Amino acid sequence: MADLKKGLYIVSTPIGNLDDITIRAINILKESNFIICENPKHSLKLLNKLGIKKKLFSIHDYNEENLIKRIEKFQINSIIALISDSGSPLISDPGFKLVNNYIQKNIFVTSIPGASSIIPSIQLSGLSVSNFTFFGFVPKGKSTSEALAEKVIKTESTSIVFVSGKNLFDFLNLIAKHNLDANLGVCKELTKLNEVIFRDTVGNIQKKILNKEINLKGEFVLVIEGVKTKPKQSLDISVENKTKRLLEKFTLTEAVEIVHKLTNISKKEVYKMALKLKND
Repeated sequence: MADLKKGLYIVSTPIGNLDDITIRAINILKESNFIICENPKHSLKLLNKLGIKKKLFSIHDYNEENLIKRIEKFQINSIIALISDSGSPLISDPGFKLVNNYIQKNIFVTSIPGASSIIPSIQLSGLSVSNFTFFGFVPKGKSTSEALAEKVIKTESTSIVFVSGKNLFDFLNLIAKHNLDANLGVCKELTKLNEVIFRDTVGNIQKKILNKEINLKGEFVLVIEGVKTKPKQSLDISVENKTKRLLEKFTLTEAVEIVHKLTNISKKEVYKMALKLKND
């Protein structure tokens, strides 16, 4: 292959099936002076299969700044590959500070695209692919995971999160508080022989877990249906008549709330109209 520029190569690796690595990725790994990876023992499985022997440097969130100092003298004159345990580096994985260090120093950096669990999970979920939002891993803390669930359930686009098996049921509980009937795609072991995708509502997925139909070992990609927004009505005569009837039975505030929920018209607009009707 043509001579490679010195710099950092962000190399995507398989998410399960080792045959999913690209020819370009293999060539970069072969030509690199050394490889930065998360877990050397895990990465060696792939590298040994490819017959590649390189010096490996381990990268984690807690040691990333020290690693940058450690390799600083090699940055300009070396071909360095950055890989994660699986998939595309930086996506819920370490490496952000390292990449930005190269960018700030104006040293060559590029990405070698390849496997990622995000795209196949939404393709296989049966949910809308026209617009989606990726939220990363479900956090461990109760308040932060509750905040994420609330954000997800209010998102109009399809949502994607990574979640460990031990946290899956609890996170589904948080979603169920808002919408028990939200449609899900629960993906596990993507690209492997035992790949499985469960497509059902939140409530039914929870039943499958309780019935031990879903093995909770490992990690999952959870795809969640976007919230369906009601079409907004305009303040026409029918809305005015409806508001008049409600004002006969309810307080101004209560009537405004009801009309807002029924029509999706802003409370401010409804209140202004209802106040005028009440005073006429």
